[in-house]
Amino acid sequence: MESWLEWARGPAFIFAFSFMVIGLVRHVLLTVSQMVRTMRRAGDKNLNYGSLIVSTLKWLFPVTKMKDQLLFSLTSLVFHVAVILVPVFLAGHIALWERSLGLSWPALPNATADLLTIIAVISAVALVVERAFARASRSLSRFQDYALPLLVALPFASGFLAMHPAMNPFPYEATMLFHVMSANILFILVPLTKLSHMAMIPGVQFVSEVAWHWPPDAGSRLAVTLGKENEKI
Repeated sequence: MESWLEWARGPAFIFAFSFMVIGLVRHVLLTVSQMVRTMRRAGDKNLNYGSLIVSTLKWLFPVTKMKDQLLFSLTSLVFHVAVILVPVFLAGHIALWERSLGLSWPALPNATADLLTIIAVISAVALVVERAFARASRSLSRFQDYALPLLVALPFASGFLAMHPAMNPFPYEATMLFHVMSANILFILVPLTKLSHMAMIPGVQFVSEVAWHWPPDAGSRLAVTLGKENEKI
């Protein structure tokens, strides 16, 4: 079991993490190149950058929109906060980065990390339940919308059990192997699923704005594509 754990922490982790980084960089580069191409062909090249920055911040911190679906929005908010803070600021994870790359930063207190871990697991399950019982969300949801929050919760739940042997009914090494491999699988899934929004969401508003700056002949070309070039508007 120890050799499997070393493999999971070593070659498997390096491959999975590199796959995630390269995949996200590819997403960003393709999006940027398409935006540049679109703006070069656009009829109107004027962008209100101040308004875009404001709308982006409102999208990242949707305080004013949370009242529309308050319970779901609050659950989503605490879920995202927990899943970001715990992996980055957990003392055990920081120690691994320091050992391999010499990088270190302040860690969360253990009690805070435990609380956020529990919140991550509970809020992940709550998101799935709320999505399943809300008619509007259910009609728009796909399989991955239900599966991804639960998959995200697995490394948190297994990590919590590994750090609390008195609560863990499974052998420590088996729990740690499950913890590391579930995290590795998530790394691979990030650029292949909606989890890629971790890199893409800051540019959503800019992409949307650029998309509306049509090339001068976009209307006529669209009519030809639809076979309606001879119809009056």
